[in-house]
Amino acid sequence: MRRRYFLKSGATAGVMALAGAKMAAVPGLNHSDAPFAPLKPKRLQPGDTVGLVAPATAVFQDVEQDIARESLEALGLKVKIGPHMRDRHGYLGGEDKARAEDINHFFGDSSVSAVLPIRGGWGCARLLPYLDFDLIKKNPKVLMGYSDITALHNSIQAKTGLITFHGPLGGGRWDAWSVDYMKRVVFGGESVTMSNPKSMNDRNSLTQIDNRTRTITPGKARGRIMGGNLTVLTAILGSPYVPDYSNSILFLEDVQENLYRIDRMLTSLKLAGILSKAKGVIFGTCSECGPGNDNYAALTMEEILADHVKSLGVPAWQGAMIGHNTPQWTIPFGLDVEIDATACTVTMLESGVS
Repeated sequence: MRRRYFLKSGATAGVMALAGAKMAAVPGLNHSDAPFAPLKPKRLQPGDTVGLVAPATAVFQDVEQDIARESLEALGLKVKIGPHMRDRHGYLGGEDKARAEDINHFFGDSSVSAVLPIRGGWGCARLLPYLDFDLIKKNPKVLMGYSDITALHNSIQAKTGLITFHGPLGGGRWDAWSVDYMKRVVFGGESVTMSNPKSMNDRNSLTQIDNRTRTITPGKARGRIMGGNLTVLTAILGSPYVPDYSNSILFLEDVQENLYRIDRMLTSLKLAGILSKAKGVIFGTCSECGPGNDNYAALTMEEILADHVKSLGVPAWQGAMIGHNTPQWTIPFGLDVEIDATACTVTMLESGVS
């Protein structure tokens, strides 16, 4: 599902009431002077086994599961299907405890090297109280996905320090360009520099249109790269499942949101202190984001980013291949990187896997 249809405007309504509270007062957060030391999973190898789970929206057709399994097998991996993969609870892939149980099960299964959600949608935030973070920390494995999986990335980073990967889901995004980045990062253990391809298109051979980048504030910065889907991140603000964003490189993306909602969610990040902690900001894509009906006086995306991001004075750029478009990078969530906002690149400072 390309869109988290079920996150409505009320999802962030409670954020404003929590904005004045200090994050240090939230029980369950890592309150040490420094974040957890990075905990790296072992790199994947051909022949390894992947546990396929459905932690968010339900899998409605057998063909979705078949495509995910065949894609992973084409990468040389073996696949185990989560026991609750085809459960249904309304639009969710089963009851909250059952979906969390599949994740816990595969982290505890010594024969499984990675846990891969088949799709996003909505629902990961609901299962966070049922995840066994001690088990996850004792058995570090590759976890990868994007969109609603943002809730898993942030909570696992907050509770364990495990490096996870913001990248392809089991059910899609397996184009050659995306596969290459994923294999270099997760299989090869490379410290890659990520940049958009310099290519033209048939619509205009004189300048680049597709995959275009734009510097918001020039400069270089280093920090732990964290963030994800803007809607999902703002929906869990004030909870024990948000890591310390001090000295972070904040990356954000979204899809099918009216621009006033992007403005509102960035305001929430500002009031929660997330934006002021960032050493640099990367805004990926906001696919199908527009002013909405009858919103003729809407701010443009450039104006919104000027208000909330350029005003920070830290290196920042937009147009990164992070989000709901194809192709996409594989981002090692929680790893130290350097960004060059002038060249619009992200460089991993070390391998994301052991």
